[in-house]
This record gives sequence, structure tokens and C-alpha cells, in this order.
Amino acid sequence: MDVKCGFQRRDFLRSFAAGAAAWLPGRGFAQAGALTSNKLADNIHLIRGAGNNVLLAVGADGCLMVDSGSPEGSADLLKLVAQLSGGKPVRTLFNTHWHPESTGGNDALVKAMPGLKILAHENTRLWMGADVISPYLKKTFQARAKEALPNQTFYANGKMMFGDEPVEYGYLGQAHTDSDIYVLLGKSNILVTGDVMTVGKYPILDYPSGGWIGGINAASKTLADMAKADTKVVPGSGPVQTKADLDEESKMLAVVYDRLVKLIRQGAGAKDMLAATPTKEFDAKWGSPELLINNAYPGMWGHVRELGGIV
Repeated sequence: MDVKCGFQRRDFLRSFAAGAAAWLPGRGFAQAGALTSNKLADNIHLIRGAGNNVLLAVGADGCLMVDSGSPEGSADLLKLVAQLSGGKPVRTLFNTHWHPESTGGNDALVKAMPGLKILAHENTRLWMGADVISPYLKKTFQARAKEALPNQTFYANGKMMFGDEPVEYGYLGQAHTDSDIYVLLGKSNILVTGDVMTVGKYPILDYPSGGWIGGINAASKTLADMAKADTKVVPGSGPVQTKADLDEESKMLAVVYDRLVKLIRQGAGAKDMLAATPTKEFDAKWGSPELLINNAYPGMWGHVRELGGIV
């Protein structure tokens, strides 16, 4: 047992470096680029290219947004929001989690929209307010300006009205991070998932801020159960998806989770897990599993009591 545990600790440390090496351009957090927009409903627009997807709902007296994109794209985003809204101010902004591709435009929005209400899970505020060290990225995210932090936070879920649009939002647990939320626009039947749902790549498990394979497995099922057959599903980045797409990701994650748990109980490290090809039938759709597995491994060590049978 001592030999096996020693091997696992060494492999755990090696996985930091391996995870960083797997983080190639185009495979990590979304970056700002050329902005595009399309209508999802009469008064609701999906803006792409700002970092992560940005949802803009235009009401009679103001706007509601979900996520604010990367900091480098904030000026262009503000111009497009003004164009799409006819110059109406953004009054409510949701942040689906703390990463800068989803919260980087907060600073510019607060400056341009005095009185802006920024809603997020409490963990989003905490992460944004501190320096965050990411071993696998070999990077430190600097604490954000106080003005950019969410000024209204919650722990579980909530409801509000935006004009005649009922809006529900809720915590997804430790999934992509430990700050992930969903936002559901009931009348328009639009579900915003943040980075819990991905398109064309495996979900990223940001284990330094609480992301792990068991949590994203549960969160994906929650989202799939919430969606209707005709729900427009807005992922963290990429085009609009469907309930069928959510169902497919949820089923994939359930299979991969079960296989990885079995492997770690057998004493496998991240390198052994990759060699066992636990994602082989899914790679054609989601791409290389290297980052997923290298990040899943340390995340599972944070849940050894919950998983059982490991130490």
C-alpha cells in the first residue's frame, strides 16, 4: 500500500506539468475575437467572439446580460450591445463562473453602466477577489478590482422577472469550477450553461478552483434533466445546442466518470489512465482527452473520501 500511494503522489505531481503541456492555443479558455450576433428570440441575442458566449436580452427599460466576455474585447462588446439594444443600459449581469473569459468585461460595464447589478454565486466573488494560482497553467490570475466583483451573490438558486420573462438561476456545484451556475429564461426557453457544457472539446476541469469529474458529471445531468426537447441551449462557447446534445454530453461524462473511478481505485495514475483509453469511443466527437484526464486525476484526489476504496 505504501508503495502504491507513493507512486500516486509522484504521478499527481507529474500531472501538473502534463496538464500545462496539454493546454495548447485554441484548447484553453476562450479568447476574444471578431464579434458576431444572432437572434435567439425577438429581444434576445447571442454574441459570440467576446471570449465566452454573451447573452443579451433587451427589455423596455434596459437589458439583462449573461457573462461579459474577456477584458480585451470589452470595448467592442459595449459598442455591439449599444447597437443591439438601441442604447439601453444593461441593468443586470449574470456571471456563470469566475474565469476572466466570462467576467473580463465586468470592469468596463460597471464604468459605463452606473448601478449595474452583477449576480453570481458567492464563490465567483471570492475567486475574483483573490490571487488564484493555477499549477497546470503555470499562471497566477490576479485579484480583480473591487468594482468588477459581483455585488449580489447567492448560494443555491433564485428567480426574478425581466419584463414578462421569468428568469431562474441556480448553482451547479463543483463542476467546471466550484462557482458554476445556469441561467434559464423560461418564456423564451433558453438555457445558458456556462462552461459546464462544451462544443467540440472535452469539458475543462479546473481543479485548482474546485472543478472535478464527479461534479461535472452531476451538473451535466442536472442541465439535461432541466432542458426540454426544443430548448435552445447556450454553451460556454460555440453555437447553440439542443437537449439532445446535452443528453449526449451527460451520457459521455457518466461513462468516463465510472471508468476513471474504477482506474483510480486500482491504483492508476494519470499516465496509466491515458494509456487505458477510457474515452476512446468519444474522442472522435470531443477530441484529445489528455487535458480532461490530467485534470480529472488531481480533482479525484480531492474527493477520496467521497469516492471510497482508494486509500
